[in-house]
Amino acid sequence: MRNLKNLFLDELADRYDSEKRLVIAMPKMIKAATCTRLQTLIESHLMETERQVQKLEKVFKLFGEKPSLNKCEATIGLLVEGAEVMADNKGWPVLNAGIVSVAQKIEHYEIASYGCLREWASLLGNKPAATLLNEILGEEKAANEALIELAKSKCNNDALDSTAENCSMPARKTKPLKRAA
Repeated sequence: MRNLKNLFLDELADRYDSEKRLVIAMPKMIKAATCTRLQTLIESHLMETERQVQKLEKVFKLFGEKPSLNKCEATIGLLVEGAEVMADNKGWPVLNAGIVSVAQKIEHYEIASYGCLREWASLLGNKPAATLLNEILGEEKAANEALIELAKSKCNNDALDSTAENCSMPARKTKPLKRAA
């Protein structure tokens, strides 16, 4: 019989898979970014994500389960999109704005997911698990806010002004963006 606990554990396994994939993908984002502030922000969140993996393992244990993975198709799709954004915009002033955009999409998905998990853990009567999930939710919200600040103060303006020096990258002529068919 399917119940809220089953749904909770399925989503928890989805988040666990997602965070493990992000630990692998984030160094690629750091390497692609040309803005030192963006690199630092992603590096910081990478360390946080590694700790989140450990917190998720604790949540599994709090429910008497071994950590398990459900292939997170949403995260896979967002990471594929990120790889395309980085490849299509490499060497152009819009690169960092594109990386921020993809990172924010990931954060928004995580915020929604962790909000549900926290509430479900509470409903299932597991306050310690709800507390850990709430900590992760707060970290994801803070990461999103930092990305918003960086986009507004630096990356979006660099993308708008194609003649601006893009952190350490020399300015180039604008490259037309690919348009959807």
